[in-house]
Amino acid sequence: MEHLGWKKLDILLVSGSAYCDHPAFGEALLGRLLVARGYRTGVVAQPDWRSPEPLRVMGRPRLLVGVSAGALDSMVAHYTAFRRPRRDDPYAPGGKAGGRPNRAALVYANLCRQAFPGVPVVLGGVEASMRRAAHFDFWSDQMRRPLGLDAKADLLLYGMAERALVEAADRLDRGDSLDGIRGSVRTFNGEPALSRSARAEELPSFEAIQQDPTRLMEATLALEQQVHEGPDGPWVTQRVGERGVLLAPPAPALETADLDALYSLPFSRQAHPSYGDQEIPALDMIRFSVTAQRGCGGGCTFCSLSLHQGRYSGSRSRASVLAEVKEMTRHPTFRGTVSDIGGPTANLWGSRCALPPGDWPCTRPSCLAPRRCKHLRDRQGEFLELLRAAAATEGVKHLRLASGVRHDLACDHPEFAEALVKEFTGGQLKVAPEHTEPGVLRLMRKTRREGFERFIERFEAHSAEAGKEQYLVPYLLSAFPGCSDQDMDRLAAWFRRRGWRPRQVQCFLPTPGTVATAMFAGGVDEKGRPIHVARTDAERRRQHDKFGLGEGRRERGKRRRRR
Repeated sequence: MEHLGWKKLDILLVSGSAYCDHPAFGEALLGRLLVARGYRTGVVAQPDWRSPEPLRVMGRPRLLVGVSAGALDSMVAHYTAFRRPRRDDPYAPGGKAGGRPNRAALVYANLCRQAFPGVPVVLGGVEASMRRAAHFDFWSDQMRRPLGLDAKADLLLYGMAERALVEAADRLDRGDSLDGIRGSVRTFNGEPALSRSARAEELPSFEAIQQDPTRLMEATLALEQQVHEGPDGPWVTQRVGERGVLLAPPAPALETADLDALYSLPFSRQAHPSYGDQEIPALDMIRFSVTAQRGCGGGCTFCSLSLHQGRYSGSRSRASVLAEVKEMTRHPTFRGTVSDIGGPTANLWGSRCALPPGDWPCTRPSCLAPRRCKHLRDRQGEFLELLRAAAATEGVKHLRLASGVRHDLACDHPEFAEALVKEFTGGQLKVAPEHTEPGVLRLMRKTRREGFERFIERFEAHSAEAGKEQYLVPYLLSAFPGCSDQDMDRLAAWFRRRGWRPRQVQCFLPTPGTVATAMFAGGVDEKGRPIHVARTDAERRRQHDKFGLGEGRRERGKRRRRR
């Protein structure tokens, strides 16, 4: 602040993650954007939450204080799928766990009100976004109220909040009301402030969901549809006793020009110098990666991406991506490897929906499952040209696609699939079939096993043609709602027949806000039909251990050793 000549901040951002000046970190992206818009912005990262004093280090902000739990839900950061404390945190200096509190957004919001009485508190980030309505909390095994009510926040922003946050700052700067901002949630007493012309829907109340957990599915699907419809979607209300929350339709997604401008801001790709030689593991992994695309058309029921970033893909231009790659080659620690160019679904870069306007809004929850939508127009050929151009940039020795590739979509474009294997795989390629059994895949909104088998054949054939020894690393889920012990037996048997022993098996973790979590809490599928749910830790461990690995087995070993 002294160097910049700032006497006072306009905006303070409080984050549960360490500060990394990289466009993949939300507080850095928003901070750079706000500064570019003329707002003096400071960041307090992972403050000591035992006192409000650490928040006052840069003084009282003039307009607002923005609060985020960090790059992921704080409960997910702290606990495993078996509710055991995690031993590390990839978003903390040195990877050390314990740098943020449980339910960090709630704790930070309370501290901000103590530190800066009267300054508006604005919640954001994935924890706030996915807890914006009544939700099931796996760690306490109960329904919880919308976060904005419990945190007593002035405003909650959901989704990728660039437009909404700038609009909130502009309004406060002018002295205007925060009502009606697209992509926001406000609390109300009595009746919500809605215009007569607004299209409105009411979710089941918090009390109704508490009494009948199957109604969480109804609420979750309604929120999902609101996000799919975008800025022209309905206004949604949910009551909690005499109070409630009003959820505005989503903010308009950033267009290509907006994304290009955002990612051209001057990021250093370094952690804050105060951390010294303590590395931030998450930054080390993605330091020289490029975000080329946002949003995910997959709509997987266990994933927060569609409800947070939206189902429709937003993409940067070819010129913008190549300019970032060229800029990276000048970085003092760049050694020639671009670790990734992509996003939630890398090979949906540049895709669009060709649904005729008269048929809008789309009611499909997924563009890809159970089968590819006929209206989806992908540009995998052009994405391949972009990758090759980036790989040909002077100073680049290797370019990899590390994650976010839909193998089923790649099979629709043989040339892309071949180049992916031969040119952009560095020994291992991560893919996410998640399961093999049709009933479970249907509940997940994943495509059938045959597509995965077809991709395996191509991967092995193209690797052999290139003379490379390469391996697929499949991500799999155990104990998913609707998955039985017999389903897991068949999944394990399928891999044994191939001579594979997967290591990336994750026990399903019911994170707030997702459709799969509504399945877990209510014991029903999307149509309200009863399904089996492995609810106890014993059932979940039994499924998880079908592969003879995993945390369930380790935990039992620890208990035996203690005895």
